[in-house]
Amino acid sequence: MKFLLDQDVYAVTVRFLRELGYEVVLAAELGMSQVDDDILLSTAHEQGRIFVTRDRDFGNLVFVKAFGAGVIYLRILPSSVSVVHRELKNILESYSIDELSKSFIVVDANGHRIRRIAE
Repeated sequence: MKFLLDQDVYAVTVRFLRELGYEVVLAAELGMSQVDDDILLSTAHEQGRIFVTRDRDFGNLVFVKAFGAGVIYLRILPSSVSVVHRELKNILESYSIDELSKSFIVVDANGHRIRRIAE
């Protein structure tokens, strides 16, 4: 599984995903830390990556503006990192790349909610 991580994702989450063996690219590594959100989603989609962010504005892009890229939105604070990481690992083990690429998933300390993106 491949991921594109937004600039707001904690470094500990970057390490966590890489230690699990996933291919992780940061927006900053692509020179995209200041680009518009729609460009980030388009890039993730074009590269076959799931977009990971802490920015809730991406729900609007996915559902209102119909950007059909898979997004994992982490509602995470420094105090909830380990709990959210456990739930994230559970998600990555439970859903296929095809399911993730067609979903908007909200992950927080209480679990996760998944909403399929209309094609």
